[in-house]
Amino acid sequence: MSPVWSLGAGLLLLLLWVRHRGLEAVLVHHRWVFVCLFLLPLSILFDVYYQLRAWAVWRLHSAPRQHAQRVRHIQAQVREWKNEGSKRYMCTGRPGWLTVSLRVGKYKKIHKNIMINLMDVLEVDSERQVVRVEPLVTMGQLTAHLNPMGWTIPVVPELDDLTVGGLIMGTGIESSSHIYGLFQHTCVAYELVLADGSLVRCSPTENSDLFYAVPWSCGTLGFLVAAEIKMIPAKKYVKIHYEPVRGLQKICEKFTEESKKKENSFVEGLVYSLEEAVIMTGVLTDEAEQSKINRIGNYYKPWFFKHVEKYLKADRIGIEYIPSRHYYHRHTRSIFWELQDIIPFGNNPVFRYLFGWMVPPKISLLKLTQGEAIRKLYEQHHVVQDMLVPMKSLEKSIQTFHVDLNVYPLWLCPFILPNNPGMVHPKGDEAELYVDIGAYGEPKRKQFEARASMRQMEKFVRNVHG
Repeated sequence: MSPVWSLGAGLLLLLLWVRHRGLEAVLVHHRWVFVCLFLLPLSILFDVYYQLRAWAVWRLHSAPRQHAQRVRHIQAQVREWKNEGSKRYMCTGRPGWLTVSLRVGKYKKIHKNIMINLMDVLEVDSERQVVRVEPLVTMGQLTAHLNPMGWTIPVVPELDDLTVGGLIMGTGIESSSHIYGLFQHTCVAYELVLADGSLVRCSPTENSDLFYAVPWSCGTLGFLVAAEIKMIPAKKYVKIHYEPVRGLQKICEKFTEESKKKENSFVEGLVYSLEEAVIMTGVLTDEAEQSKINRIGNYYKPWFFKHVEKYLKADRIGIEYIPSRHYYHRHTRSIFWELQDIIPFGNNPVFRYLFGWMVPPKISLLKLTQGEAIRKLYEQHHVVQDMLVPMKSLEKSIQTFHVDLNVYPLWLCPFILPNNPGMVHPKGDEAELYVDIGAYGEPKRKQFEARASMRQMEKFVRNVHG
């Protein structure tokens, strides 16, 4: 039988099976069928388009020339809204499904949409050690741009598609945050279009009240049109040390101890059960033992969290050298561990070698095609929550996550929170060490009720000054 006939027969059988089970049942309970056949190829096309576009823009040096014109267009839209009487709220015109957040932005249908097409790297200033970028520049785009030039940014949140604007207006964190703080703390200036159509630049010394108010403001103060971010010299590898730890008290003690060490370039913890975790520390280096280099970002490699789990199961300490950019985006291919719920066999070696180069599907496409049934399923039986709590509350916090959610793995990421002006600062007058506890997945707690459980957890976070 020819390949064409084989493919045709396979598709016919698939369609008959879908008709038998019902399209909605297949999309809900066998979503991997749709994801593998349609979303993975579409995701590849998306990536190729945006990579080619970014490459062409940089080679032609067109971004700096066009930036001012694009900003004037945004200002004109805002002034038009003002002339219309300012009757509706404004919001960015970017469709809600394009964002990484699982939230569906229904407000965009009733608000005045301001189109903001700003997605380019504008300038790399090696003397000031600052990179100036537009708000829709992604982490994957930024590291691909800076690393070959010998630079990186101090805090690189893992997922490729996270944008600079989202990380400033919301929250950005990485395993280097115990040194540098949150993503916002690595920014030295913002440029915004305000509600009267004016363009304003703010920094710690220029319009400082606005500068410190922008982070966590979720776009309520103005439209971000550019940001300046600190750069640091890049190195080739991250020398990473894996250490399994058992017993909740020991896990918290070890994680706290390593988070206080400034000689650790990176600190991260993956908690696989209430009593089991792997604590990882990393150091940037240009030298590596060739036999211990692990290019974990290659498509055929195991998902990072599964790779880390091997050290726990074998109960052994390990040392590896991971290429820096592979380390920065180590959780991208498996979307932390969310992809295992969408493609259950995604970490199988056969699947990785044959189709791993197409993984992951774009989160935006997953949102666009999820449908009402899947959306409700996610709302009621799925959590994607990051709680930022003082490090001294870590043990109590993990116990609370276990009782209220029972979701594993949990992601632990330390960060220093300086006592800066603005919305987010420690309770006292001094900088304090905090930790981000991330719970992503389906809660295993019996009688889990999404709204009630989240309200209960939010109350706990407030009580511990998180």
